Amino acid sequence: MANKIQICMGSSCFARGNSKNLQIITQYLKEHNLDVKVELSGLRCCNMCAKGPNLTIDGVEYHNVDAGTLVDILDKAFKE
Repeated sequence: MANKIQICMGSSCFARGNSKNLQIITQYLKEHNLDVKVELSGLRCCNMCAKGPNLTIDGVEYHNVDAGTLVDILDKAFKE
């Protein structure tokens, strides 16, 4: 089963940090050789702007994600 990351690219989430989070996720996937195993896609808006930046990994929602917590979230999700 392939893993899936969905990142909200709505204007609120994008401006509040998902522009940087997208870069961190892309780099993390490359560094851990996950870029061919994980499907990364953007969403227009999750309708949870007040909780943003938002992203979902394999159906689990994460809110208020910033650069300081993102790597920990990715490590937990993709620990083998």
